[in-house]
Amino acid sequence: MHLNKMFKVWMFVILFFVVIVYLVYSFTKMTDGDPNERCTRVELTVEEGEQASFVSREGVEEKLLKDSLYPEGKLMRDIDVSAIENSLKSNQFISQIECYKTNNGMPVGEGKVCIKVWQRTPVIYVLPDNQPGYYVDTQGTVLRNTLYNTNLLVATGKIDKKFAVEQLTPFAEYVNDNKFWNDQIEQVYVDRNLRNEPVVSLIPRVGDHVIQLGSLENYETKLRRMEIFYEKGLSQVGWNKYKVISVEFANQVVCTKR
Repeated sequence: MHLNKMFKVWMFVILFFVVIVYLVYSFTKMTDGDPNERCTRVELTVEEGEQASFVSREGVEEKLLKDSLYPEGKLMRDIDVSAIENSLKSNQFISQIECYKTNNGMPVGEGKVCIKVWQRTPVIYVLPDNQPGYYVDTQGTVLRNTLYNTNLLVATGKIDKKFAVEQLTPFAEYVNDNKFWNDQIEQVYVDRNLRNEPVVSLIPRVGDHVIQLGSLENYETKLRRMEIFYEKGLSQVGWNKYKVISVEFANQVVCTKR
């Protein structure tokens, strides 16, 4: 009885060892391939940004070719997936990279490299007075870039990074997700009051007026009040009647005529 139990234990240990060896072999085979295998296919995908696209398939290929890392035509054993990932990580608009080698579904002696790139999603372009411009993405990451070439909301004026990340970015996300305001607001202008607090004004695409929000506190309520005024007020008197429309104070819409 005791020998039978010991035999079962040893059989289990041997079976477990065989499974581990097989899994290690399979993983090694999948990732490194046969020493004579050559990469005949590159499967490259770039996840598009929600608001704007800053990374293209062509740009990724160009970067890898420049760094002599594009895998097509190379022996699978010579392809360094870590080097490929590190090369692409130098692009600040890329948030995540997945790269691996495989021979699944490929003819004998051939392999492929799969590269998947996720790009960041900038939500606002910030151009502070007398300073270089930059983007801020959905994660609050500041992305250096002096060129504004997208349809993102742009903010100008007396803006520091703390205000841009903590207040302007959530505001921009709200605007981007709101069809009415996404179509209507073209620019955010930030000034400072006597207490050096940010004071926000909006420049609309339609109408020759400025919308004064004051602080960004309760901006959802302020914008809703302004939207109602657009629907029931300006539609009656005309879009160019007022120079300034302020919703800074609770339950008020204050208009300044031209």
